[in-house]
Amino acid sequence: MNAAPDGRRPPPLLRFGVEEEFLLTDPRSRVTVPAAGAVVADAARTLGPRAQHEFLATQVEGCTRPVGTAAELRTELADTRAVLVAAADRAGCRLAATGTPVLPSRHPLPVTPKSRYLRLADRIDGVADQVGAELCGCHVHLGDLTHRQALSLSARMRGWLPLFQAFCANSPFCEGTDHGTASNRPDRYARWPTFGPAPVLDEPGYRTALDRLLADGVILDRRMLYWYARPSEHLPTLEVRIADSSADLDTVLLLAVLLRALAHTLLDPRTPARPLPLPDGPLHLAHRRAAAAALDARLPDPLTGHPRPARQLLPALVEFTAPALRRTHELGLARHLTAHLLATGSGADRQRAALARHGHLSAVVDDLTQRTARPH
Repeated sequence: MNAAPDGRRPPPLLRFGVEEEFLLTDPRSRVTVPAAGAVVADAARTLGPRAQHEFLATQVEGCTRPVGTAAELRTELADTRAVLVAAADRAGCRLAATGTPVLPSRHPLPVTPKSRYLRLADRIDGVADQVGAELCGCHVHLGDLTHRQALSLSARMRGWLPLFQAFCANSPFCEGTDHGTASNRPDRYARWPTFGPAPVLDEPGYRTALDRLLADGVILDRRMLYWYARPSEHLPTLEVRIADSSADLDTVLLLAVLLRALAHTLLDPRTPARPLPLPDGPLHLAHRRAAAAALDARLPDPLTGHPRPARQLLPALVEFTAPALRRTHELGLARHLTAHLLATGSGADRQRAALARHGHLSAVVDDLTQRTARPH
């Protein structure tokens, strides 16, 4: 580990892990089906508690173990997906990684029959059955961190998260409707309490904010925070919740690798350039632009404040974090995955391309399930 001339040293290397949420679809109708009970029970025989239920019975979640290298994370992601794909197949359905359902779902949507989810559905009356309520995200955990470290890192990352949202956009269609945006999930999620950019808080401020949200009845418990980045309440991590679920495993890997590299860079006292604070108004606007246009969005450069195309900002992020990527032997991988993503487009681009090729949304679902199940 190399120290600067003044004795400052880089931070310890963080482990990382990923939680992926998926939709279950019928192979004939391509509409979502409430088969999570059978799929999770089957997958849990291999994955244990890493196969999980989600809010609705048409969704499942797969969690990787925390690991230290990109190669290990790729294996974890591929193995977890393979188990869930096989379990879905045995239950007569398909696994689809997308931020919102492509085709119109059958309403009322079935809430998973667990006490917390049922209480949550009562608290957010109507939201549980809104069009597009089957929301699927990809969450990256960065650790090990104390609450204080996680909050500090969350504040420093705020200006970069619109870029991550942009290149992970993967929900252009929502229950049969094209709203003209690359990612519908944020607009659907906005009806939930606490959704959006995390406020800048120190540890006492965080505790005070949570106590107030609980006392006012805004949230049921401390897990009901839907900020784009939040300290985990049960793990020593910062959980970054900005991305749509992606059928392309390489997009998930790039998301995790760049988030960890950014964390290492921002935590490193030797980093010469620091992100500029971005006020809430421009930050919310940047997120709206990222959701609308994905890689074609113009977003504020966190280091200068000047607007730049996301297609330029993504390779700039790789170079900004290059020293951290070299420490983890991931610079070549990050450059390769970035070049591939820029050449092939976002998940939203691929969904629209599938529709253009075949002329109907059922083909988009087929393309998603095939990509999700593709061996890696």
